[in-house]
Amino acid sequence: MAWKNLTQCSLAEAMLIDHNALKELDAVHELIDWSRLEQQLSGIHSKKRGEKAWPPLMMFKALLLQSWYKLSDPALEKQLARDLLFRRFAGLDISESVPDHTTFWRFRQTLEKLSLMEGLLNEINHQLSDQGLYIKSGEVSIVDASVIEAKNCRPNKNKAGDSTQDQEANWNVKAGSDGKRKSTYGYKAHINVDEDGFIKLTDYTAGNVHDSNCFTDLLNGDETSVYADSAYQSQAHDKWLAERHIENRIIKRAYRNKPLDKQAKQFNRTHSGVRCTVERVVGVLKQHYGMAKGRYLGLDRNRTRFELVCVAHNLKRGLSIQQASFA
Repeated sequence: MAWKNLTQCSLAEAMLIDHNALKELDAVHELIDWSRLEQQLSGIHSKKRGEKAWPPLMMFKALLLQSWYKLSDPALEKQLARDLLFRRFAGLDISESVPDHTTFWRFRQTLEKLSLMEGLLNEINHQLSDQGLYIKSGEVSIVDASVIEAKNCRPNKNKAGDSTQDQEANWNVKAGSDGKRKSTYGYKAHINVDEDGFIKLTDYTAGNVHDSNCFTDLLNGDETSVYADSAYQSQAHDKWLAERHIENRIIKRAYRNKPLDKQAKQFNRTHSGVRCTVERVVGVLKQHYGMAKGRYLGLDRNRTRFELVCVAHNLKRGLSIQQASFA
């Protein structure tokens, strides 16, 4: 099926009164070349037969708006229908109807099925790097994982007597800052960021997968140094980093009857200040992007949502650095 033509401006659009409130997202829109993203999305609904579909770039922008404003699919549909700011960013004329919430659902599933999100994140990062906002040469990697509570985390039963608990999630048990063990049923988001808080690589697993299992998958292998907490410490990881001449700055861990010596404590103090960058990013994702709890059932759907949030975060992060440099 072909795409709908949304490039022509209607008379109603031309008669809109100009106001700064409608331009709040213009800086984000001007930050990157969207045509390069459109090329990566060009395989979606590209058949010539059938009813014309919504342009994939417009749909992708709508999902970015959903991430920035923490909206459900039905809420996104309503907001696009009545908000001129949303229509302006998405490139949707006010004379046009809007996609319904099931269309957003299906489009997100298409992104998941075609495995497009990693390439889209890389393209965003490449463009930010070209502008000097995201520094790739001599980069460091800061790795961490965070537990995400499942949408249906309790083992309740529906009318048919079947469990409504998310079957693809699992239990995560960890010791809290107060020393008490805390259990959470859900997933685990694994993330690699640089010193400026840009998200470089991600992974998404069930909650029972140990942090260290995703360590090497989150690294490019050409970093100058790697920071992580003590959960990632192992002889295998030490060897992997040494073979690639990557400086190992994983926090050292004490064992029973083997407390840390003075040198190890100083090492941890020195590098904890850098490692906390990833914790701030995770905090932003949970507080401002709604990532503290899953929105959907199933691993793949929640992974795609997480990857969309990471793209949305990097765009806003790039804009913040650009504006700070001009201040």
